[in-house]
Amino acid sequence: MTSFWEKFKDFLVTLLGNGMGRIGLILIGLIIIAALMAPFLRTVNPQKAGRAEDILLAPSAQHWLGTDDLGRDVWSQVIFGSRISLAIGLVTALLTVVSGTLIGLIAGFYGGMVEEVLVRIVDFFMMLPVLPLMIILAAVLGPSLWNIIFVISVISWPTTARVVRSQVLSVKERPYVEASRCIGAGNVKLMLGEILPNVVPLMFAQAVLMITEAIYAEAVLSFLGLGDVTRISWGYMLHFAFESGVMASSPWWIGPPIGCIIMVIVGFSLLGTAISDVLNPGYRELKGV
Repeated sequence: MTSFWEKFKDFLVTLLGNGMGRIGLILIGLIIIAALMAPFLRTVNPQKAGRAEDILLAPSAQHWLGTDDLGRDVWSQVIFGSRISLAIGLVTALLTVVSGTLIGLIAGFYGGMVEEVLVRIVDFFMMLPVLPLMIILAAVLGPSLWNIIFVISVISWPTTARVVRSQVLSVKERPYVEASRCIGAGNVKLMLGEILPNVVPLMFAQAVLMITEAIYAEAVLSFLGLGDVTRISWGYMLHFAFESGVMASSPWWIGPPIGCIIMVIVGFSLLGTAISDVLNPGYRELKGV
């Protein structure tokens, strides 16, 4: 246990020493704090419509980011919208990485016909046009938070499966795996006890990048009106602004959600890149740490 925490602490210190990692953590930290502290950040019910005189108000002391075409507070929508975007990103990344890792692990370990079949399935999904497939699935399944998570997971898992399979093909040939096999370790023991621990760092890096893709995909689907209309998200804020026909004259309405989407995507992209760099065996030698 002590060894694990020492390794984790060492990894965290190294990550914080990476410039991209620090910036990514700061950007993500700000969004997470906003999501957790939403009720205490001078917010109101983001779905509550205002009076006629509250419609499309510019930013003021009462409404920090103005109001939309229904008189709803834009600041409150942005803050509470972060919860939906982060929830979709985290849950989708978990499902994608777990399913993709399982497929990649089995394909890389067993090889032969098993690998051939699984690789062909992965290739089939990777050949499909992503955006049209998401639109069709979301339209057929209907507007629901869990349906959006399912749709994004379906089109995202093949990337993780392919990356993990490549890593497994390399790890399974290493001497300690062969040694475990020689002393009688079964396939399950080899996969879960010897190979999987060496794939976990790669899974972690993939999960961070998957969060970015999931948040972007949710924003696109919601902008097209295929998200969960009962929940305010950054994508749906842009959808409502577009449908209102006042996007050009209400920059305070569209600017904040666009800025938040960019901020989260940049933050997780920087963090994912930094994690990949830090986990590289030659990183410490290169940086002299």
